[in-house]
Amino acid sequence: MRELLFHTILIANRGEIAVRIIKTLRRLGLRSAIVYHDADAGTPAVSMADTAIAISGRTPIAAYLDIAQIIAAAHKASADALHPGYGFLSENAEFARAVIKAGIAFIGPAPESIELMGDKIRAHNFVQRNGFPVAPSAIEEDDPATFTFRARAVGVPLLVKPSAGGGGKGMRIVRDLATLEDAIAQARSEAQTYFGDGRLYVERYVENPRHIEVQVLGDSFGNVVHLFERECSVQRRFQKIIEESPSPALSPELRKRVCETAASIARAANYRNAGTVEFIFGGGEFYFLEMNTRLQVEHTVTEMITGIDLVAQQIYVAAGRELGFSQSDIVSRGHAIEARLYAEAPERGYVPTTGKVLVLEYPDGDGVRIDSGIFQGQQITTAFDPMLAKIIAHSPTRIEAALKAHRAMRELVLLGCETNANFLTRILREEAFLSGHIHTGYLEENPHIASGEPASDLSAFLATAALLTRPIRESADAVPELHAALGSWRN
Repeated sequence: MRELLFHTILIANRGEIAVRIIKTLRRLGLRSAIVYHDADAGTPAVSMADTAIAISGRTPIAAYLDIAQIIAAAHKASADALHPGYGFLSENAEFARAVIKAGIAFIGPAPESIELMGDKIRAHNFVQRNGFPVAPSAIEEDDPATFTFRARAVGVPLLVKPSAGGGGKGMRIVRDLATLEDAIAQARSEAQTYFGDGRLYVERYVENPRHIEVQVLGDSFGNVVHLFERECSVQRRFQKIIEESPSPALSPELRKRVCETAASIARAANYRNAGTVEFIFGGGEFYFLEMNTRLQVEHTVTEMITGIDLVAQQIYVAAGRELGFSQSDIVSRGHAIEARLYAEAPERGYVPTTGKVLVLEYPDGDGVRIDSGIFQGQQITTAFDPMLAKIIAHSPTRIEAALKAHRAMRELVLLGCETNANFLTRILREEAFLSGHIHTGYLEENPHIASGEPASDLSAFLATAALLTRPIRESADAVPELHAALGSWRN
C-alpha cells in the first residue's frame, strides 16, 4: 500500500551505505535526497540521488554531524523521512528528536530507545536488571570520583569503552593497571572526537572470545523477531574485517538460545525498527556486550541468507506498518561471508592509505554481491573511515562461500590506492579460518597474515585436509569441496 510509505527520503550519510539505501528507495519507487560535503562531490551516492544538497563544516566529518544543516537540507528537499545510515548521527537521540520535531519521520528506533540501548552504560544496566548475563564492570557516571578505583577493582584484563558510538573507536585493552589512567585519557579523547561524548565504562575483558551478534527487527505493534546471528570475530583494532552467517561456533540449540535472548532483550526494551544485539561468546556461554540501534555495516550477510531487505523493512516500520512476517516465516538458507575492503596497509600496521583510484573493476558472478561507494578517478583521503567497499559471497555451505569470497577478492582490481585486498585473501585461505577456529584475537595471534608471508602449498593442502578430517555440519559430501579447494590453491 503505497499510501503508507513516504515520498522523499533524505539520506544523512555517504559512501556505500548511502548507495545501498538509494537502491532500495528506487525499488520501492521512492525519491532520494542526500547531503554531501565537497569531499564527496561526484561520488556514486551523490550522482545516484534524485536530489543532492551540499553541506559544509570545519572538517568533512563535522559537516555530517551538523544537525541544523541536515534538517535544513531535509526541508529544502521536501523530505518527509530521513535515514541516518550507520555511524555519524545514526545513534544520536538528540538528532532523532530534532528530526521528529521538524515534522520528518526518523527511520530508526525511537529517541528513547536510542538513549536506553544505544547508550552502552544504560543498556548494560537495563540488561542486567532484566536478568540477562553481563560481564563485571565499572561505570564512570555512577561516581566519577571513584571511577579509576572501581575500574581497578574489576581486575585485569580490562576493556575501556566509550558509552556512545561504535566501530571500535575509543576502546582500549588494559592488561597492566599501571597503564589504566593513560588508557582512560586516550579513550575519552577519541570518544569525544568521534561521538561528541566522552563518557566511559570498563568491563572485564575476556581473552580470545568470539563475537556473536543477532539481527532483530521490531514494529510499533509490539512484534519483535530475530533474523539469526552473525559472527564477527575476525577483527583488527576492535573493528570487524570479515563477518559471516551462520556462525560456525553455534550448535542449533545454542543458536536458538542466543537468538531468542536477543529478541527478548529487544522486546523488553519495546524496541522498534532494525537493531543488533551483540554478545561475547566463549566456553559455551555468552553475555551481553551492547546493542547497536541502527543498521549494521554487515547487515548484508543477513540479507543474503534470509532474502529480506532490511532497509525496506526499516522504511515500512517507520511508516507505521506492521511486520509482514512472524518468526516462523524467517528461514536461513546457505552461508554468507562479507569481507570489508579498506584503504589501509596491514603489512605496515594497518596505516590508512591514500591515492587516486586509477582502475576499478569489481568481481561478479552468481552469489557475489558488491556494496561500494567509490568510483574510478576518485581521490581517496583520510578524511573518513577507510572502508571502501564490501564483497559478499553466498553459497550453500560455509566452505563454498569462503572459496567464492576468496575468488572474488582475487578478481578485484583497484589500482592507485593501496588496500587490504591481499590481506583478506590470505585470511580466507587460512586453515584456522576455514576450520572455523577463530576468535577476536585471531589476527593478533597470527601476525604473519598481516605481514604478508605467503601460505605454502603444504599449509594450503593441510588446510584443505583439515576440512575432511573434521565433521562438516553444513555438507554431507566433502568431495566437491576438496576439488574446489584444490583448484583454488592451484590458481
